[in-house]
Amino acid sequence: MKITIVGLGEVGRCYAQALANTTTAQLLLCEQRIAPAAQTLADNIGVPIHSSIGAWLADSDCVLSCVVGTQSLEVTRECLAHLKPGALFADLTTAAPERKRIAAEEAAQQQIDYVDVAIMGAIAYLREQTPLLCAGAKADALVELLNAAGARARALPASQPGDAITLKILRSVFTKGMEALAVEVLLAAERQQLRGALYEVLADIDQAPLPAFLEMLVSTHVVHATRRLHEVEDAERQLASLGIASSVLGGVRQRFSHSSQGLAVEPISEEKPSLDQALAWLGRHTPAA
Repeated sequence: MKITIVGLGEVGRCYAQALANTTTAQLLLCEQRIAPAAQTLADNIGVPIHSSIGAWLADSDCVLSCVVGTQSLEVTRECLAHLKPGALFADLTTAAPERKRIAAEEAAQQQIDYVDVAIMGAIAYLREQTPLLCAGAKADALVELLNAAGARARALPASQPGDAITLKILRSVFTKGMEALAVEVLLAAERQQLRGALYEVLADIDQAPLPAFLEMLVSTHVVHATRRLHEVEDAERQLASLGIASSVLGGVRQRFSHSSQGLAVEPISEEKPSLDQALAWLGRHTPAA
């Protein structure tokens, strides 16, 4: 099997090394701007680097596209011009879901199997063990290939290209929001010498599975948004008194304010609405972007 890796940044080098160490596949490498780290890798595994995509790609059975997200669609199109029908094209970039869907449609027109791959962690820390989520009709085939090289890939059942990167973005909404909140709350706790005590009063959150906790927050939000809005305002004032200008709570206050205004127009009749009822209500009372 011939496997081509296009893009020899951190991600491309990681999987090139893993494939070279653990499989008998013939590797081909491509990088327009060859950095010293890429050249060192190529020298170590004994594989030359092509400086551009071209006819040499025609014999490849699989391509791993590891370029930056802004170049994803352009690189995919360049590769499709040379790949043979039945080849597998794996897009490991951070391109937007709609761009991956366009790329998948164009690949299908040429009988190329396109798989959307989302890297669900930091390659710098876990290397090839970083979890990968794969979406598309041939996701299982790609998972088998990657896992044989020591990766931790899994296929998203009944998925289409774009689904994996969409889930990565949704995960980022949660994790980056939590990160920003953690910065502010721990800074505030530290300034009041209450960090240890804070962990204790947060301990109950650890007792529930994360999905159940998230669903509880949303289903109770549509009942108690107005009261909780006042708590958010109190929290803003407390941080301000500590000399911390919150970058997060302004947006939190706006979210609660929208819901509070919605409750004034359409009160929730159920004392304990289900998650589906809460999401439906929020869909009617969330301003469009």
